[in-house]
Amino acid sequence: MTQFRQPTVEEDLAGLDMIYREHILDHYKNPRNFGKLEEYDIHYFDNNPLCGDEIGIWLKLDQDGKKIADIKFTGRGCAISQCSASMLTEEIKDKSLEEVKQIKSQDVLDMLAIPISPVRMKCAILSLKILEAGIYHYEKRLMQQKISIQE
Repeated sequence: MTQFRQPTVEEDLAGLDMIYREHILDHYKNPRNFGKLEEYDIHYFDNNPLCGDEIGIWLKLDQDGKKIADIKFTGRGCAISQCSASMLTEEIKDKSLEEVKQIKSQDVLDMLAIPISPVRMKCAILSLKILEAGIYHYEKRLMQQKISIQE
């Protein structure tokens, strides 16, 4: 099995306009909401086995369980995957779960504001897929609890 080598940040961003490079580098070097939450309602981790990107996301909901009160992520991987996770966590803080569920892949690509090749698409939207899976499992667990209570 061949071992995958993560591209360097410079390789990742080669050919991009300087403004876009600075934007991406800022989120890569200073990721927003990086870390773990001790108390959380939603947690999900996944990776992209083809390139080695890994991201875990933690969400703490407000008292009503409807809005995101706090969010953190951890991860490692290419600049694109880590930058999109940083931007996505900034974007969804204080939003309702219903609003978050409306976010599409194109919205994440628009946040990045750089051209993403088909090969890098999975890197760019990994954080969104993890967020969607986390919310899905959380809502499924809530539904199962309601069914258990009714029985």
